[in-house]
Amino acid sequence: MGAQLMGKSRGSGRRGRRARAVRMSEINVTPFVDVMLVLLIIFMVAAPMLTVGVPVELPRTSAGALPAEQEEPLSVTLTAEGQVMLMNSDIAEDDLIPRLRAVASERSNRKVFLRADGSIPYERVVQIMGALNAGGFNDIGLVTDQGGPRFDGQGN
Repeated sequence: MGAQLMGKSRGSGRRGRRARAVRMSEINVTPFVDVMLVLLIIFMVAAPMLTVGVPVELPRTSAGALPAEQEEPLSVTLTAEGQVMLMNSDIAEDDLIPRLRAVASERSNRKVFLRADGSIPYERVVQIMGALNAGGFNDIGLVTDQGGPRFDGQGN
């Protein structure tokens, strides 16, 4: 029985040597995956740097974040110097309502985020909120930083 196995293995080995080398026709995806992972890491690092904003010292509250929207919401900023900024561009107060109406006519989403420096008087913030409402944006979200007082005796 052992001799029979030896004979079979020798015979099959001879046939294996005589057969021609077969070329592999498979695509090697390893370099592609490597490149995609490197690009993913680059975009994950670079994406937070792409969000350009106006530097504002936001007031702190204990409120949670609002749910994310499909369309990027409009952002209006009041700086400590009293400048009004629509997204990232400075805008004169007289042009605010006409520009808001023009933007509202192009957008389906009526949500606007109001970012106001903590040193701005409340009266000024409410005036800008009135202008936003007159411009067609009635869903106003006030942007704050987390970590403010909770007013429930649980600490800050």
